[in-house]
Formats: sequence, structure tokens, C-alpha cells
Amino acid sequence: MTPRPATLLDVARAAGVSKSTASDALQGSGRVADGTRDRVREAAARLGYRPNSAARRLRRASTGAVGLHLPRTATRLDYYMKLAFGAAARAQEAGYDVVLLAPGTTDRIASRVDGLLVIDPELDDPAVPALLAAGVPVVTGERYLGPASAPTGAVVIDNAASLTALLDHVRERGARHPALLAPADTSAWAAALRATAADWSRAHATPVAVRTVSFAATPDEAERATLALLLEAPSVDAVVCAPDGAAPGVVRAASALGRSVGDDLLVAACVDGPTARATTPALTAVDLHPDAYGHACADLLCAVLTGHTPADTVRTHAWTLEVRASTHGRG
Repeated sequence: MTPRPATLLDVARAAGVSKSTASDALQGSGRVADGTRDRVREAAARLGYRPNSAARRLRRASTGAVGLHLPRTATRLDYYMKLAFGAAARAQEAGYDVVLLAPGTTDRIASRVDGLLVIDPELDDPAVPALLAAGVPVVTGERYLGPASAPTGAVVIDNAASLTALLDHVRERGARHPALLAPADTSAWAAALRATAADWSRAHATPVAVRTVSFAATPDEAERATLALLLEAPSVDAVVCAPDGAAPGVVRAASALGRSVGDDLLVAACVDGPTARATTPALTAVDLHPDAYGHACADLLCAVLTGHTPADTVRTHAWTLEVRASTHGRG
């Protein structure tokens, strides 16, 4: 006999809470303690509970879906795929499907979804203003720098702190002439990196050579930029590469010029991932925990949709610095 599907009451009993508390915990609504919320979600996962999306949509007169918009330059599949999976997992807990929005799908978007997740919004992305004005709650992953309507909420990473940590780290490992490969400041992330490099330069009386590369720079582009940089300024002894997955190009450029990565040239990345870990030597990098980031963005949107989290809520997402052989230094 096929076992019956787990119900919300089953989850509540397994977690030792009331049915209404279990519902609030799974939807991200109400005043539920973090420990209780985690216990309810663990019980739901263990029992294989799936919310009755159809019934919930009827009660809310909703579409039962949220839209996910990624930047047009989202060519690094690992980072954004993990982020999307994290968002989908959290939305599913609350009974929502996640719809990945293709370019040109902003028309009538408000009639198709209950809310929107807009990740890494860029100033030159024409879809973003329309999404912000779609008439449904919008949560952005990172702030939007444009003049369009403000999002309902945002989940942000302290990118200034992460780059400061990288620059402090290479300085502690002996670097005195660092450089940064970063995109133009058309996104909050890139703008924060550039501003932080300038602030750090002033604070340490140590100029940071900044070179512009594209948001989705490839290793080949990073290699060309690094070759030009090191030929122009051979005293550079550390290169921090911002775009996800591009830092191996820095390593190739160093090798072509006879520089030893991890010794007379320290190399680090602003975004960790499989490429950074697999490069020889392995690259020091900032782990942005993209799956947890996507989960956090969807969690805020779910809380907004239930009406228990006010507009203009901004939450922060944690990062960690992963130190590896590429910044070993000379002692």
C-alpha cells in the first residue's frame, strides 16, 4: 500500500509545535524563533512534506509562482545555478514554483507571478526598471543603483568588507603593490569593489592599480588584462580578480611572464567556485555561498508576500574568506 502523503499536521506533531506555527515557519511568516523554524523545516524534509500548492493558491487568489531574473551576463553556470537552486528550495517550502524569466518576458509579468527575485541588477539591463514597476513585491539580490522604483526588499553582501579582507590578506603576505581587475561600476557589487579599493589605498598609503574588465570576463580576457598590467607595471605583486571564474587567466599571464604565483605574485579571486579550487595553485577566494544566498533572497520574498515583513527590509548575507596556496607569500 502506498503510504499517504505527509500533512502539515504531521509536520507540526513531529516538530512539537502547533499547526499554525508550522505553517508560519514554512512560509517565513509570523514571529517564529529561528530554532523553531529550523526544527519545523527539518521535520518537513524528513517526512517528505509538500504543501498543497493548489489549495494555497485558491486561498490567496495567487498564481503560486515567483519569478527569478538573473543578469544578462550570468554566464557562470555554477554560481547562478547554485543560487537558483537555493531560491527554488526555499520557495518550494512555502508552496511557490520558481519561474526563470527569459529576456523579453517582462510584459504582463505581474499577472504571471506573485513576486519577483532580481539578482545582481545592472544599470544597463533594460529589463530591471520594468520588473521593479511590475506591481508585485520585488526582492533584489544586491541593491539597484538606478533611478527606477525601489524594490520591496533586498539581501546584500558586504562586498566592501570582503575586498578589504582580501587586500589586507595579501598585504600581510608581503604584497606592497596590489592590483584589482574589476568591472565598471554599473552594479552595486562592482561599485563597492572600486570604492573600497580607493578607500583602502588612502588608508594604507598604498595605491591599488585598478584595471577594467567586463562583468562576465573570461579567463582569456583576464589573461590579456593581466599581461598588459604586468608589462606596464612590473612592480605589481598581487592581483585580485573580481569576475567569477576569470582568475585562472591571471595565473596563465603570470606563467607566461615567468612570475611565480603564490611567491612573487599573489593571486586571489572575489568569487569562489570550482574553478578557483581546481586551479594550480588553488586560488584564495571569497566564498559567497550562492545556494544560501538564493535561499535568503527567496526567504525574504516569502516573508514579504505573507505580509509579516515590512517593505524596505534589507537583510545581510555572510561570506567567508578561503585562503589557499595562491597567496602563500614568501614567508
